[in-house]
Amino acid sequence: MSVKGAIVLKLGGEVVQGPHMAALAADVAELTRGGTPVVLVHGGGPQATALQKQLGQTPNIVGGRRVTDDATLDVMKMIVAGKVNVDLCAALVAAGARPVGLHGASSCAVRAVKRPPARVSGGGDEPVDFGHVGDVTGLNEELLGLLASSGYVPVLACLGCDEQGHTFNINADAVANQVAIRLEARALMLVTDVPAVLRDVADPSSRISTMTIAEGRAAIESGVVTKGMIPKLEESFAAIESGVSSIYVLGRLACGELVRAVREPGSVGTVLTR
Repeated sequence: MSVKGAIVLKLGGEVVQGPHMAALAADVAELTRGGTPVVLVHGGGPQATALQKQLGQTPNIVGGRRVTDDATLDVMKMIVAGKVNVDLCAALVAAGARPVGLHGASSCAVRAVKRPPARVSGGGDEPVDFGHVGDVTGLNEELLGLLASSGYVPVLACLGCDEQGHTFNINADAVANQVAIRLEARALMLVTDVPAVLRDVADPSSRISTMTIAEGRAAIESGVVTKGMIPKLEESFAAIESGVSSIYVLGRLACGELVRAVREPGSVGTVLTR
């Protein structure tokens, strides 16, 4: 289901618990009041790790992905579909928006299957079984589209569900990519700790305002882009090649900057395009 002009906003757990959430919520409220549909997808990795440690669990992260056994899945349910989702909705309510908290088991908002064991970078030579980790197979596009086009803000936790009621932990970026593709969103906006793609990581004024896939790959090969920005760009390019119109890499935004990024592409962060 296409939602005309929709924005998909992906927030990492580090952003949700940060000091800029109120400003971000105010911008989401302004966008929806102005007629721009917004769908929000969130993770909760830092909060999940903190609760695991409080409960005496040892987080098992392989290749950047959390191995999810029974106890870890319970933590993800409590944190991602619970605390983080509620806190996000509360911040949006305070800003005047109309959030609706959802997760994969909300009428199969995110349909998924168990990820088969696979070799991953950093995981050794043997295939890794990630347990209750899923891959997205579909969405309840009717539900998400109905809410977003009616002025509500779906706030979607990164859990999936199959038709038998099994729930799965899913990477929030993967969920956001699928939402953006399947709703034919105008843009996918990634709000992270990184303000933009920079020519010099120590110099915020070296921001690259727009970047094509070809330019991004050249920047990686030449060493302009390094470290953690490389996988972020590579995943974004794959999403664009799968159908996402454009992806914005944004940092922790001050009040008004999200609205400006939507209305003036390239004025904030970096816009990635085909």
